[in-house]
Amino acid sequence: MPLVTTTEMFKKAYDGGYAIGAFNVNNMEIVQGITEACREEKAPVILQVSKGARAYANHTYLVKLVEAAVIECPEIPIALHLDHGPDFETCKACIDGGFTSVMIDASSKPFAENIEITRKVVEYAHDHGVVVEAELGTLAGIEDDVKVAAHAASYTRPEEVEEFVSKTGCDSLAIAIGTSHGAYKFTADQCTRNEKGILVPPPLRFDVLEEVSKRLPGFPIVLHGSSSVPQDYVKMINENGGKMPDAVGIPEEQLRHAAELSVCKINIDSDLRLAMTGTIRAFFNEHPDKFDPREYLKPARANIKELVRHKLVDVLGCAGKA
Repeated sequence: MPLVTTTEMFKKAYDGGYAIGAFNVNNMEIVQGITEACREEKAPVILQVSKGARAYANHTYLVKLVEAAVIECPEIPIALHLDHGPDFETCKACIDGGFTSVMIDASSKPFAENIEITRKVVEYAHDHGVVVEAELGTLAGIEDDVKVAAHAASYTRPEEVEEFVSKTGCDSLAIAIGTSHGAYKFTADQCTRNEKGILVPPPLRFDVLEEVSKRLPGFPIVLHGSSSVPQDYVKMINENGGKMPDAVGIPEEQLRHAAELSVCKINIDSDLRLAMTGTIRAFFNEHPDKFDPREYLKPARANIKELVRHKLVDVLGCAGKA
């Protein structure tokens, strides 16, 4: 099947109590690992591209990689999404360039300005058969060009969501309930330590999510900054020359609970990068004489595939939903 929008995906996810995985892609091996897992698990998927990925890999290369995945995996629905579009011009370029979904992130702007910018993107996108994700509230952390200090983060205000969605016409809404961008989502001061000395992050604000859901019944909600930062890969990196102390993510059981509610899309980024980096570091420590990229990227791709498979089955609940 050709690339699809997220409209039907989200309707089924909302009704079925699961979420679609939105995985950030930057190169061929990441695209292959994600889509091979989704094909084998019969799961719909959103492949998303950030402004930074477009700068790194080039818009055309990324679109063609995703189009290749559509050819190789014709059984599963695949949407191509712009993650954190910073302005109308970037969104327009992606709409014109083959994307089926875009996010306009004007969450750092005043409420009225966020509405104005988002509505402009929605009007253009809908005229071209493309859907739009918007954001209310601000997540802390770092993801490509998105950098927000912890003190500047703000939870979504439920009393604003009805007016925002009504006035913008957006198709889904990313909200802030305590997730955070990057692999270092929380400072040690924000966390507690369990009996093993492992940092435990503060719980997500499900009260905010539930209130938003009451005000927007049936409307798809999105969670950004939702990588779980697998400790096996953090350990692998650190044992092979890396330095990632106190990297901690969102507990997977909390993400699964969010998927059972109104969250239809969960963004996963850092986990894939950790799997790739950890695998490559370990490979070179074990095989210091190797230099062929195919030899170290092949196990990295395989570990990305297994990580995605785990997310589809155990966290998102979308396996078998294609």
